[in-house]
Parts: sequence; structure tokens; C-alpha cells
Amino acid sequence: MKPWWLLALLWPSLALAENGYDPDPWEDFNRRVFAFNEVMDEYVARPLAVGYQAVTPKDVDDSVTHFFSNLEDVIVIINDLGQLKFGQAASDTARFLVNSTVGFFGVFDVATHIGLPKHDEDFGQTLGYWGVGTGPYIMLPILGPSTLRDGAGDVIGTVSGVDYLSIPDTNAKKLAAYGVRNIDVRAGLLASEGLITGDRYTFVRSFYLQRREFLVNDGESSDNWEEDSWDDDVWVDDEWDDSLEDDIDREAFEQ
Repeated sequence: MKPWWLLALLWPSLALAENGYDPDPWEDFNRRVFAFNEVMDEYVARPLAVGYQAVTPKDVDDSVTHFFSNLEDVIVIINDLGQLKFGQAASDTARFLVNSTVGFFGVFDVATHIGLPKHDEDFGQTLGYWGVGTGPYIMLPILGPSTLRDGAGDVIGTVSGVDYLSIPDTNAKKLAAYGVRNIDVRAGLLASEGLITGDRYTFVRSFYLQRREFLVNDGESSDNWEEDSWDDDVWVDDEWDDSLEDDIDREAFEQ
């Protein structure tokens, strides 16, 4: 299915959430999927991440993270242009070229050290930039938290053929790349597990929605989430958010 057809189908639902509707109208379903994901994480993803971290030297682990981050800068550049951020697009293009050459295909993050910072842009943010509403929150099997808008953005990214999974020429190689990338991301989350308190589902939902709003608005986050009754049991202050950002890779929530 072409992404624009998907957007046409989803647009009414995307608009509803912008008119005062509960951002999580499918909570019962989402909680069941979340419970399934928790089981998969406990018995599959986390043990693999722990083993990966135990046998992988930190320098190698960092190199794997940098390699995939560099590949994903292609998507960042496209969405820079899609949001009319031409100066940032030039910076990110230079970053990609430097890391792909001097940084040996992104294994070393040389660009950051010469003043070319990493940016975080994706198709979901670009849709938000052009006024597409967030839409209901949805928990996807294996893939984790999302919204209808972010899901549509993921479809666009996949169909466009610009993500890192478009590079391998066989399904086996694609699966291997996907597995390594996500194990690396999960390993990066191990140190932050203790930061999750209270109801895990509500905590993850609150963090995801607030973080996505922060990204779409380029750091100008509203206080609307704190006013919603469904989020009264979760509180995230600036100190906690800064700490979590240091430990958590964004892809852990957008894969």
C-alpha cells in the first residue's frame, strides 16, 4: 500500500486526537500488546542484550552504534529538507560525508568532534511539521510504542527505500542487520531500566508521547500532557528527562 493512501485512510483518526479526544482510546488492546512485548523482552530481547554487552568491548559497541546512526542520517537529511531546515540539512549532509569517509563508513563519529552535531528527524516529525495530527497512541507487537502518525511515517520510510534495511541485498542480510541494530539499542537501555517507576505501561506511554511532542515542536513542549487525567500518575521533570536522554537511544522507541 502506498503511504499516501495510508494517510488518507488514517487522516480522520489523526484529526480526532487534536480535538480533545483521549490520546489512548485503545488502551485495553494496547495493554495486551504491551504485556506480550514485556514477555518477549524478558525471555528474548533482554537476555540477548545482556549477552551482547557482556562479550562486546565498549569501543566495539560504540562503533556499532555509530555505524547504524550514520546510515540513519540519510533519513535525517531528507526530513531536514521536508521541514525546510536547509541549514540543518547542510550540516547533516556534511556530517554524513565526514563520517562515511574519514570515519570509515560511520564506525567512528568524527563529525561530532569537529562541530557537526547529531540531529533527530524522521518522517513522523515531518508529517507533524505539515500539520498532520498525532492520532491515537498504539502499542505495536515487537516494535513498541507509536502513534498513527508515527506509524504512517514509518511506512513512508520503508516504502521510500532510504532506511538501512534497503542496503542488504537478501532477506537474510536484512534480518541480520535488523537484529544487530535492535540488540545494540536494547543493550543501550540496560543502564536505564531502574528509572522506570510505577505502572510501566503508563510510564512508557507518557515518556513516548512527551518525547515525540518535544521532537515535533523542536523542543517547545506544551504542558497539555500534565493536565490529562490519564497521565496523573506519571511525572517527568527536566533533570530526569536529561538523564534518560543520555542513556536511551531514540530508536528504541521508534523501531
